[in-house]
Amino acid sequence: MLARLAPFGFVLLWSSSFIATRAGLRYMTPLAFIALRQAACALVLLALVLAWRRSLAPLAGRWQHCAVAGVLINGIMVMAAHWGMVRVGAAPMALVQALHPLLTSALAVPLLGERLRARQWLGLLMGAAGVGLIAGLAAAQSRAQLGGLAVGAGGVLALTAGTLYFGRFCRGVPLLAGTMVQFLAAGAVCIGATFAFETPHVAWTDTAVAAIAWNAGAVSLGGMALYFFMLKHGTAARTTANFYLVPGTTAVLAWLLLGERVSLLAALGIAVASFGCWLVNAPRRSPSRAAAALQRATHR
Repeated sequence: MLARLAPFGFVLLWSSSFIATRAGLRYMTPLAFIALRQAACALVLLALVLAWRRSLAPLAGRWQHCAVAGVLINGIMVMAAHWGMVRVGAAPMALVQALHPLLTSALAVPLLGERLRARQWLGLLMGAAGVGLIAGLAAAQSRAQLGGLAVGAGGVLALTAGTLYFGRFCRGVPLLAGTMVQFLAAGAVCIGATFAFETPHVAWTDTAVAAIAWNAGAVSLGGMALYFFMLKHGTAARTTANFYLVPGTTAVLAWLLLGERVSLLAALGIAVASFGCWLVNAPRRSPSRAAAALQRATHR
């Protein structure tokens, strides 16, 4: 049951992160936002490991791999997205992150030994086309948006590298202990980057507190737990293809909650990307009875 519901929960939670981030960035600098978010996650996970007396023995020899994956996925990628969203709307940044499935799936073939059918490759290419349609339009409108999208794309590279690294070295690590190490490492890097690259500022309004709490609790803990759960129990291609559904969900939420409008061209790009996701994740059709009988007869 969890395996079936995990993709839907992940898409909804990940999409809501863009909305909460856009609201929270009105009251704090981007790197300070992510440092507070990841530090809160790390403390909660550490408290859970200690309270439940979980053994750290399974981390022996692999904790450093969890730390690397955490820095790439929960550190560099999220910092890039937060910085970019100061300059770009929620939906365009979500579209840039949808490039992640194509990169991951293409690299998972030689690095992880995964195989894709022709229909799945077509779906990945359609998803990339939908992303490029909207991202190219937004980039052409202003240099500020171009810079934000470029930094966001750099975050996508970190997300892809972290996903492949996790798939290669961290699949056998218990989820709670491994996630704790990931957020401890990511939190330390984010705190260091905050003081190195910006003058931190936070206005402790109700909106700011709610944005941090939601992104830390629901998205970073809940959403990323679902993401790593899907990676442990499925292929990288199928897991990352869910990112193609995020732009459409984000666009709807941004329209309802932030008043951001979605153009006809943006809607077209979202539709193309979403159909690409369906092609990647659609189950293989079982042969009909007649076809199965013919196949058995052929092999006799």
